[in-house]
This record gives sequence, C-alpha cells and structure tokens, in this order.
Amino acid sequence: MRDFERQLDPYIKDARPRYEDMLGQAVEIPSISMDPKHAPDVRRMAELAVQYVRDAGAEAQMVETPGYPVVSGGWMVNPTYPTVTIYNHMDVQPAQEPEWKQAPFAFQKDDGIYRGRGTTDDKGPALAALMAAQYAVEQDVPINVRLLWELEEENGSPSFAAAIKNRAAIPRPDSVVISDTIWLSKNQPAMPFGLRGLLGARLILRTGDKDAHSGVTGGAARNPLAELMEIAHACVDAKTGHVKIPGFYQDVVEPTKAEIKSFLRSGFQVSRFKQAYGFRTLRTQDPAEVMRRIWAAPTFEVHGLVGGYQGPGVKTVVPGHGELKVSMRLVPNQTPEKAFALLKQYVAKLNPDVKVEREGMLQPFRGLFDGPYVEAVKRSVKAAFGKEPAFIREGGSIGAVVTMQKAWKVPILFLGLSLPEHGYHAPNEYFDWGQASGGMKAFVHYLGELAKMGKR
Repeated sequence: MRDFERQLDPYIKDARPRYEDMLGQAVEIPSISMDPKHAPDVRRMAELAVQYVRDAGAEAQMVETPGYPVVSGGWMVNPTYPTVTIYNHMDVQPAQEPEWKQAPFAFQKDDGIYRGRGTTDDKGPALAALMAAQYAVEQDVPINVRLLWELEEENGSPSFAAAIKNRAAIPRPDSVVISDTIWLSKNQPAMPFGLRGLLGARLILRTGDKDAHSGVTGGAARNPLAELMEIAHACVDAKTGHVKIPGFYQDVVEPTKAEIKSFLRSGFQVSRFKQAYGFRTLRTQDPAEVMRRIWAAPTFEVHGLVGGYQGPGVKTVVPGHGELKVSMRLVPNQTPEKAFALLKQYVAKLNPDVKVEREGMLQPFRGLFDGPYVEAVKRSVKAAFGKEPAFIREGGSIGAVVTMQKAWKVPILFLGLSLPEHGYHAPNEYFDWGQASGGMKAFVHYLGELAKMGKR
C-alpha cells in the first residue's frame, strides 16, 4: 500500500458531512442551462462552484464566454509533475415531469441516498472528484490537478470551445478524465471509450394561416401533420430503426471484433436494461445486437410532432402548420454537418415545402481502447469497487469531449460513477454515498497511477 492510501478511508468517512452539505447546496440551485429564465441560477451555481474549489485549497476562477462561464481551477504544484484535467458539468436538465415524487430542487438525503435534480448528473460525481483531488494534493502525490466545470453541457456546450482558447485560465494538460457517464449496473462498472455524436433538427411545414374545420375544408386542404408523418416514414423504418436517408451509412465505422468481445464481457443483460428504463419490449432481444445498437450504431429518432389540436378528445381541424422534431445519433466517422446536408437534400426531394432547421450538433468521439491510461483506469476502479470496469461505448453525447480532443490532442479517459437506476435525465433522480465514496477512492488511486506514469 502506498503512503497516500493509508489514511484514505478515514478521510472519506470524515468528508461525508461536508460532501452532503455541499451537494445539498448545489442541488437546490436550479442551474437549467437550456432555459433562459434560469440564467441567474446558472451564474449563481458558477459562483458557488468557484467557492467550493477555493475552499478545497485550490485557486479558481470563472472564465467568461459568449454564453455561460466555465469554472476553472486546481493545484499547479510543480511544472515537472504530470497535469490532469478532471471535467464535470454543474448545469442540469429541466425537471418538469409529472412523475416527480418530490420537489426536484429540494435536496433530500435519507441514509446515504441523495435525491434531487443534478445529484447524479453531474453535481454528485463532480464533488466526489473534487474531494479526491484535494486529498491527493494534501498527501503530496506528485501530480498537478486542474478542475474544469462546465455550465452549458446540457445545452450542447455552445461556448466551451471559446473558453478553452483562454490558455492562461485553462492550460493544456497531459491528460483528461471525465466523470459524466453511467455504469451498466451496480454490480458491473463500465467506462466508455467512445461517444455517439448528435444532430438535432426541426422539420417545419406551413400550409395555411390558421387551423380550418375539416368538415368544411377536409379533402381539399393539405394536412401538414400527415405530410410530416410521411417524411418520418421515408426517413426511418419504425419497426427496425433502419435509417433510409440515402448515403446515411456511407461513413459508418463498425466496431471491431475486439470491441464486440469487450461489450460481451461487460455483463450487459437485456432484462436489466429493460427494467432500468421501463421498456416493455425492444426491437431485438439479442444482447450483442442491443449493445451494438445503443453504443456503436447511428440512429434516426422522432421526438415530437407539433401542430393542430393537442387537448382531450378530438377536435376536427385541419392544422395550418406542423413541426416534426427529430435527431440523429452518429458514430465514427460520421459528421453532423454531412448528416444535416443529407437530411436537408432528401427532405427537399420528398417535399420541397418543408423547411429544415438545424438544432445543435455534436461530433462523435472515439478514445483509447487499450494502453497505460486504460490500464490505470482499470486498476483504480478495481481498487475502489472490487471489479475491473468493462470498456464499452456510450450512446449519448458530451460536446466538450471532442472540443478538448481537437484543442489539446491528449489522452481522454472516463471514470463515471452513475448507475442506470439513478435516473439520468429522468424524474426522481438520485445519487448514493456508496458511489460517491467509491468514486473518491477511485479518483485518488487514478491520480496516484498518473503520478507514477510521469509527465508526457
């Protein structure tokens, strides 16, 4: 056992009240970055985050951007030590679902269970990493630690690239570790080495100035909702998920045999997946195929159809306009720019009256699948949680990851702490002390591993 590990368990035990108090304060700030009315709350969260980092003994500042600020801070102990940047985000999803059993921004703790929006995504993991970094530095582990906390991640990271151009406030590290992903289950840690990209779009069709009575105009009037549904059918096979846009699969890089084997070693269970997300049926029951589809295959999804009458019963109107909300998840080597061009071109052929507007885009990411950094993550997670993590891909997107990869060209690893049942982006979100305390231990071990590896 290394010297800095000897007092780790007592430190974590003593840190629990402070951790819970900090998490409670953070959760009760509704830092919803995608809702402009919460702009004061987002800035208030940034100010509190700066204070948290300073209270831990590090320097910290808000780095202003055209949007919300980025919080940057840490300990630059010695220029000869390796420097690692730990990335998290402190903004959250909205919490308007009727299924919430409590006020989403009223923090509750109950015997190691922490409830409220942002507990697991991503304020709880961020604070666990902060406390681990503080301990490692205080124990003289030969490493420099930078903390990078974003406040626009849930809104697609539109200002993050501008922030990291500020080299004085956000210096280039030797490596990056991110704690914003989900395990496969409580019994099997999982760390992604790849993320899907994202393209969102709105398809808008206006055929009249107002809704009209179907008994008077039906048959002669165009129905924009029906025409948009026709477009949706032309873009994707609803039963299989196969995308029918010409050229969509041209650039797709399929996962390797070694990657598929790693997926299969992960312990993924279809039944557990269905239970965690409340699914009654899936498009396939084959575990390997489910994993390929959610981690390593592109998609076309319909998220909403707007227009006409939305109230109870049936009001017999022909809508004057309609809007179809869609997105595409993308994999290496697809790009959202090309995907949008293909969609726009195809829709123009199907129905030239439909206007296609882009709603955000994120590039896909593929990181390290093997090598010393991967082995360091494996050893650190096993030391903390008793099992080596499976290396998988993540079906979601984190915009800041590709931005850091392009700007810094350094190894980017993941050390996530959330569980499927924690309710990522869902009502009744929670986190727990077991994952928080284990996360502190894993991060301390990982910082020790990086220190042994030395400066790149």
